[in-house]
Amino acid sequence: MLSYLAQYDRIFGPLRILGYRSTRTLLGAGTAAFIGFVVGPWLIRRLRQLKFGQHYDDDRTGDLATRFDKKNTPTMGGLLIFISVLGSSFLWAAPNIWVFVALLVYTMLTAVGFRDDYLKVVRRSRNGISSGAKIFWQTVTTLAALGILLSYPESSEKIRELWVPFVKHPVVASLPIPALFIFVYLWLVGFSNAINLTDGLDGLAIGCAITVALVYAIMAYVAGNVRYAEYLLISYVPGTDELAVVCGALVGAGIAFLWYNSHPAEVFMGDTGSLALGGLLGIIAFMVQQPLTLIIVGGVFVWEAASVLIQVGYFKFTRHYRGVGQRVFLMAPIHHHFQKRGWPETKVVLRFWVLSLICALVGLGTLKIR
Repeated sequence: MLSYLAQYDRIFGPLRILGYRSTRTLLGAGTAAFIGFVVGPWLIRRLRQLKFGQHYDDDRTGDLATRFDKKNTPTMGGLLIFISVLGSSFLWAAPNIWVFVALLVYTMLTAVGFRDDYLKVVRRSRNGISSGAKIFWQTVTTLAALGILLSYPESSEKIRELWVPFVKHPVVASLPIPALFIFVYLWLVGFSNAINLTDGLDGLAIGCAITVALVYAIMAYVAGNVRYAEYLLISYVPGTDELAVVCGALVGAGIAFLWYNSHPAEVFMGDTGSLALGGLLGIIAFMVQQPLTLIIVGGVFVWEAASVLIQVGYFKFTRHYRGVGQRVFLMAPIHHHFQKRGWPETKVVLRFWVLSLICALVGLGTLKIR
């Protein structure tokens, strides 16, 4: 919204800086962090008053639940990230189809996650909303996003292109709409669940999400700049550079949330945050023509989800063919495996942050290696 003030630079010269997306990205990050630090104490206090605390089941968490006193730590902290990102994006991102769809997906999945958390902490429902209801609303979110993108000329053709890392032209110039829907749906659901699985230790998920958001801020900026896009031999998508402002807001909001989520955590993001963050990063990756690069940049999230699939699959396989289920890891997701091996929680988190940073740098490298 404030980007429009750049039109009045003849009246007040310094207003011209609001026309630069790089400036507004930094301002967006700073504003989101400021909102988070202001709203955070009030929101955490309010969640405690409402007794929206995390509940653990001994049969699922074992001795990890007693290792740290997290039982009464409030959840739904994803609301802090949501308020910060939405407020900052509204102020600094120039509205266009890309920004609108990104924030729509983020809002819809935040609502789904909030409903899930609400049922768990208020109604004491162990599983929250049913898997069928979750799939339904994730499907509705995907249909809404694609319906809007396909209905606008400025986005209808670009969204159907499929680019892969290390290749300087689209491998598919126009994906069939059913294939596009399946692809986008799998990305939104897959990364939502991956971040949800990663959100098991204080600061782990949000710290890794910050590095992913940083990379996609850069990718969005270069994808929306014709000179950089031509130089790097990537797809030029006019208008997506405004998504850099949204990613910048996510970085700022993530930093503020990490302040309260660092060990020992004062608040957890819950499904309110994890489901929505995965969906937001997933749809942004598609809109800037870097969906498969998200597998590299979000390598920690992929690793966490893969560890669960491997653990469950191998257990069922060995139980069926050998009569006794066996495990690959001491516990899944894999961050709990390292805890079981005696690593302190803070060491696990810091080392996973390092891995996330390495994945981010490798992902950035794909922009140049084509």
